[in-house]
Amino acid sequence: MKTLKSMRLHIGIFGKTNVGKSAFLNKITNQDTSIVSDIAGTTTDVVEKSMELLPIGPVNFLDTAGIDDETTLGEKRIEKTKKIINRTDIGIIICDYNGIDNYEKDLIKEFNSLEIPYLIVINKNDIREIEPNKLNEIAELTDNIIITSTLSDKDLIYKFKDKLVKLLPEDFVNTPKIAGDLIPAKSTVILVIPIDKEAPKGRIILPQVQTLRDLLDSDCMSYVVKETELKDALDNLKTPPSLVITDSQAFKTVSEIVPENIPLTSFSILFARLKGDLSAFKQGAEAIESLKDGDKVLILESCTHHAIEDDIGRVKIPNLLKKRTGKNLIIENYAGHDFPDISNYKLIIHCGACMTNRREILSRILKANEAGIPITNYGITISYCLGILPRAIKIFE
Repeated sequence: MKTLKSMRLHIGIFGKTNVGKSAFLNKITNQDTSIVSDIAGTTTDVVEKSMELLPIGPVNFLDTAGIDDETTLGEKRIEKTKKIINRTDIGIIICDYNGIDNYEKDLIKEFNSLEIPYLIVINKNDIREIEPNKLNEIAELTDNIIITSTLSDKDLIYKFKDKLVKLLPEDFVNTPKIAGDLIPAKSTVILVIPIDKEAPKGRIILPQVQTLRDLLDSDCMSYVVKETELKDALDNLKTPPSLVITDSQAFKTVSEIVPENIPLTSFSILFARLKGDLSAFKQGAEAIESLKDGDKVLILESCTHHAIEDDIGRVKIPNLLKKRTGKNLIIENYAGHDFPDISNYKLIIHCGACMTNRREILSRILKANEAGIPITNYGITISYCLGILPRAIKIFE
């Protein structure tokens, strides 16, 4: 099974024009992934390359445009490049024998503020060696340095892997489970999957597939039903299940069927833990009580999709919020990897994040915290509005 991009280690490649970013990527991937040219600004947009990088595992490289392109078009490219930082787990800054200046230093400041580990690659060593004073300037910032030539260094891949392993984020080294760590092996789990308008024809949605696979990998026995067959499923089991996981939109119905002594949560809450910060999202949901008439709420999605008639982010959650608060709220939606201006909002509600990685979600949480704006997610919001949040997160305590 091919590893999804959202579950891969995202490695962003940054630097000025014509320092060898694309050549570096081609060398590491051992193929012509990016176009290489002596003409500055050849890479005009982000180039993504997924691969298995042994022994690290599945990774996704992000080759960006030069950060020093001062043309009108270049400014737009730089803006896209900066947005990639929010998706980056590990940053690679490429420079040459000229060393670094404010462009690279600004990148490093951004990496440090977001707690993104980074590596500096000094390229074109075959043309000229970097001067000691310039090397010392870099060494004062980090000892994660590679001096190389993408043209002649046969050991570059090994040098890179050695540094990369040491920079791996803790949550990648110890890959968290979705649900398998919450219950013992051999446990029975019921997955409640409604077949409604949001269910793709002939398939089930991504978080449900990933959760099922995680439970199989954890040696658990999974029982998949619709909410209309849930009571029969419970009656058919000789012993109660160790856990019931439901789609958030069926939370109310499912909570009324499942006895209180059986742990219950949702796919979206599982992903809030996997890709975000469950405690931050819980705290964000509590801010719902303080919303007032005229307050703006941002519903933020990490991917674009065709909105259906009863869309969860555009219809169901807004209706739940208004019913819970009794307030006349202004609810706006924003979709995609870009992060909008959030300064005028009183609450941010994020989607389940099945199509993005943990780094991007943590980056968004950090930005919301810096702006003093509470942030939560779909599953937490729904269970809070229905009054069942304490039960839905009890298994994580």
